[in-house]
Amino acid sequence: MQAENIQLILSRGRWFANLPASLQQWLVEFGQIKHLTAGQRLFCRGDCTDGIYAVLKGSMQIVGASKFGSDDKQVILTLVDPPDWFGEICLFDKQMRTHDAIADGVVTLLHVKQSQLEQLCNENPRYWREFGLLLTQKVRLIFGAIEDAALLPTPIRLARRLLMMSEGYGIRADSGQASSRILHVSQDKLSDMLAVSRQTINQMLKEMESEGILELGRGSIEIVNSDALKTKAHIK
Repeated sequence: MQAENIQLILSRGRWFANLPASLQQWLVEFGQIKHLTAGQRLFCRGDCTDGIYAVLKGSMQIVGASKFGSDDKQVILTLVDPPDWFGEICLFDKQMRTHDAIADGVVTLLHVKQSQLEQLCNENPRYWREFGLLLTQKVRLIFGAIEDAALLPTPIRLARRLLMMSEGYGIRADSGQASSRILHVSQDKLSDMLAVSRQTINQMLKEMESEGILELGRGSIEIVNSDALKTKAHIK
């Protein structure tokens, strides 16, 4: 993949688009392309940090796992789509990975190594703030998700999750501009992300389809009326 194409993809992200031109160029120049096959693990919880990643093509599952007795359980916390970045927590604390990252289909990533990032920021301390802004974007999303889970009924939570996904979780440069988005996400994955049964998810999606808000496909959901979805999500 040529540098111009990488730059074009990454510039769709609000964080990257607002970086100084010198830092944008550095990330593209020193980043390495990595290809994953469907189901391939990029890293697991407890792995040593090895840098940050941007999704250029495909989608990554960020997965939480736990073991109770003889049962191994896991849940998809979120899907990371182009041109979003992930892995930045470990850039700051240099601790182990907090979750698993698994390819949801064929994926192309841009990988920037930890050692290179540390050297860059030590030589240019002002860049630490830029990576800090990437981290705070995620912190705001996490607090919002915790609040929604504690306070809102499931239909509103589902509508908000669909809306956030269709708008790139508000961290893309074109957030909210498109009136129709196709989400490549299955009902099983939505069930995992919202911690409710697939039957419940299916029932609520069918209701929104009957209201003309979305159209269901095989492994995909097309948002055809974003204004109605915002109403459903209680967002003005």
